[in-house]
Amino acid sequence: MNLNRWGKSFLILALVAVVGMAFRVSWNALRDIAGAVGADETAATLYPFVVDGLMALALLATLVLTNKRDKSFALKVLGTYTLASLVLNYVHGLVPELHGETVDWTRLADWDPANYALVLLATSLPVGSIYFGSDLVAKVLHHRPAPIPAPVANAEESTESVSNRSTADLVESPPAPITPAPLRMPDPVTVGFVKSALPLKPVPAIAPAPVASIAPRPVPAVSTRPRRATGRLPEAARSSRPKRTPDQLLDEARQVTAGWSDAALTAEGIRRAVHTSPANARMLRDTLKAERNGTAKAS
Repeated sequence: MNLNRWGKSFLILALVAVVGMAFRVSWNALRDIAGAVGADETAATLYPFVVDGLMALALLATLVLTNKRDKSFALKVLGTYTLASLVLNYVHGLVPELHGETVDWTRLADWDPANYALVLLATSLPVGSIYFGSDLVAKVLHHRPAPIPAPVANAEESTESVSNRSTADLVESPPAPITPAPLRMPDPVTVGFVKSALPLKPVPAIAPAPVASIAPRPVPAVSTRPRRATGRLPEAARSSRPKRTPDQLLDEARQVTAGWSDAALTAEGIRRAVHTSPANARMLRDTLKAERNGTAKAS
């Protein structure tokens, strides 16, 4: 349930009133303790402000500081002085002589160690207030609050306005992408034909397209001069065996194949045995087979 402005103000005033009345109750006890440890009338009157006043200062510093380390320090100061004020108020309630100022000076307990500890506590609180109070004030003065982020709705509106403004500021559209023109290769150049014994069908020459940016490719030169004769075969390279007539080949084949069987009578075997060409070997094979079959004609 959210309180309105007047409700919050009433709660703050009520808190101040409660704190003020609690301070008045604690002020009486702390004043008597200060007088018991040797403070004069003025110092005893101001003593409660030193203890309980630092508690209020530490509480405010805890609410203001956002740094985790500084806030922890302020809470420790608040807790320490709250505990010290509680102990001194408790001692004031246990020693009735403090109310009528009949207690001995610097005597807060019958047991000496307890008395020494209570006197040390009461006399050290003002010095601690100077040190811790100065440190808290310095931390509050040097505190830099973190910036408050803008609401999400405003952020969306600002983003939309910036986007619209940027779109409106565009005067010229971005240039279209440049597409490179395809590179055209030159047509082949017809140089001519070599003279040959066979007639060739002439092919009409095609004029190449002029290309300014590309240098023509080099074409190998073709010689049009007729080839020279290599000359006659020397006598030493020729075979020493004279050329035989068909009748001589047939007589030699008859002698060589006289003892051959019909299966061994092949053109390849005759060629190797007579040392003749494949064509002559086939002719000799057919003739010999015909003679063996008795179908040869009388010469």
